[in-house]
Amino acid sequence: MTIEFRKKPGIVAYLTAGDPDLATTRDIALAAIDNGADVIELGVAFSDPLADGPVIQRASERAVARGTRLTDVLELAKELRAARPAAGLVLFSYLNPVVRMGMKTFCARAAVAGADGVLLTDMIVEEAGEYLESMREHKLAPVFLAAPTSPDARLKAIAGVSQGFVYAISRVGITGTQQKVAGDASELVGRLRQFTTLPIAVGFGISNAEHVKAVGEFADAAVIGSALVALIETTSPAEAASAVGRFIAGLQA
Repeated sequence: MTIEFRKKPGIVAYLTAGDPDLATTRDIALAAIDNGADVIELGVAFSDPLADGPVIQRASERAVARGTRLTDVLELAKELRAARPAAGLVLFSYLNPVVRMGMKTFCARAAVAGADGVLLTDMIVEEAGEYLESMREHKLAPVFLAAPTSPDARLKAIAGVSQGFVYAISRVGITGTQQKVAGDASELVGRLRQFTTLPIAVGFGISNAEHVKAVGEFADAAVIGSALVALIETTSPAEAASAVGRFIAGLQA
């Protein structure tokens, strides 16, 4: 399964589901899609988000405090799929909530909800056997993270089992905004091109139109995460959807 990007670079918008609340997340996601986002990554709040910087950590803490659960995120995904059938929809989670639900149950429910794919941030390709089997059974695209520090053999393994797109991390470390796109990102995408014809999306630190334009020189899509979550954090819930819509539209100006 390949997730379609209608333009180059495409836009992947990450949202922490349930921050500030589930209804607002739904409105924000719809506004993002309507203003040019090709794919929505629905983040499942987790109490120990080790790969995330302070902005997304705080969003996870707020969503967890509101009682947001994986089952709620699946229901939200179903609503988004019904409202915007053509949009790309990826569930983004740490492994722990999925294991608690049960891998097979999760994949079955993700498929029913209308998700195109899943990204488990701490799932490593070497231990993904059961996960990949369940994903194939339910026709879901497994999206894996590829890091600049990975040797070619590991990139080949990641590319070999990925579907939808490959998520190239622009730099080593946690999520968060940065001043410019790391040079490692272009090199990493070039290395990945040896092993896959899938679209490659670059994330970690992409936060403005200049970054998106730079990513478009060598990759298929840009992932916007912390910048969106920070905007939501500093905007009232009533204004969050319109603010995000303007932000997404501005990324392609």
